[in-house]
Amino acid sequence: MTDSVLSLEGVGKYYRLGGIQPYQTLRDNLAGMFSRQRGPASEKDKGFWALRDISFGLKEGEVLGIVGRNGAGKSTLLKLLSRITTPDEGRISVRGRIGSLLEVGTGFHPELTGRENVFMNGILLGMTHREVARKFDEIVAFSGVEEFLDTPVKRYSSGMRVRLGFAVAAHLDPEILVIDEVLAVGDAEFQRKCLGRMNTVASEGRTVLFVSHQMDAILSLCTRAIWLESGRMKLDGLAEDVVPSYLSSATNAAVSEIADRQDRSGEGKVRIVGLTLSDESDRPLSTGRAAIVKFSLASDKPIKGGIIARFAIRDNMDRVITLLTSESAKHELMFEGTHGVANCTIPKLPLMPGDYSADVSLWQNGYLQDKINRAIAFTVMAGNYSESGKDYQVGLFHLDQDWSAS
Repeated sequence: MTDSVLSLEGVGKYYRLGGIQPYQTLRDNLAGMFSRQRGPASEKDKGFWALRDISFGLKEGEVLGIVGRNGAGKSTLLKLLSRITTPDEGRISVRGRIGSLLEVGTGFHPELTGRENVFMNGILLGMTHREVARKFDEIVAFSGVEEFLDTPVKRYSSGMRVRLGFAVAAHLDPEILVIDEVLAVGDAEFQRKCLGRMNTVASEGRTVLFVSHQMDAILSLCTRAIWLESGRMKLDGLAEDVVPSYLSSATNAAVSEIADRQDRSGEGKVRIVGLTLSDESDRPLSTGRAAIVKFSLASDKPIKGGIIARFAIRDNMDRVITLLTSESAKHELMFEGTHGVANCTIPKLPLMPGDYSADVSLWQNGYLQDKINRAIAFTVMAGNYSESGKDYQVGLFHLDQDWSAS
């Protein structure tokens, strides 16, 4: 890793668990400081490794994406790189200045104006007063809050604060830029602007380390990706290889016998105990053929009142692309007794070939009864959607269409 601008060798971070510590003397604090330096050696310590055995290098101009479930250690890794916290084992070597975009708008003072906060926030993020002044017009134009620049930030909406905060942070000029999930905030237009700015930063040859739950953003921005799982590196490789592997694992881990699933929400008076998806002949799904979704329901007491069933389909980028709901039938589903089956038939499946998953839910009298995210995973095989058989595999699904000339 000698040619790396950033390298990690056997890095680990350990967090101790416990309540609020009582008042301590200077001697106690000094003793505690030295015991922390020795690391978590005592078996009596209650804690966990947020990261363990992390080793990788980043070359100049490389754009790396970090993926993983919540709690995998992604944000901890970025905090270590940003020197917000220190590792308990291993070594981090950095060549150049690191700029961190971890919490957009951190450091804004509500009583100061937007103009004053631009300078204060820029300096907190590592820029000099002269740098902020030189980029001031560009920052303001990017934020889109010109009219409110001399208004106290406490009167800004949350969206305005986010826009201004990102505008300041995005105009840092470090050799290494660390970015944590900025696309999780703001409207669609703002997110596109963020993505465009990060593309610009990457194209300028700077090294970027980017964490996001939006896999299309990872694929768009990053040439390389690392998959973290339970604080360890699961896979390191090309983004186009790592992302599908991660998504496939996330879906398969979530899908199990639906009656036994514990990761569900709702009142639970009516529950989903079975779920199948197939064509009319119980064959695998295929584009252009009929598809049937079958919900099996159960309740401890006779089901009284109508039921609404929903089936939200996600693509392999984990985006919800369409919703099937019994509400479109203009009447609720009625059942007798404590068990029932709800069927939804799609006469001609328009989905393109590929891998999908679905969230399912039941509603009764306006209240959520049962919901399970990624309750089922399924694959759609290639088939003929149009009568001509001339189907193009473009986009996410086919649309019925008629053509005429006049």
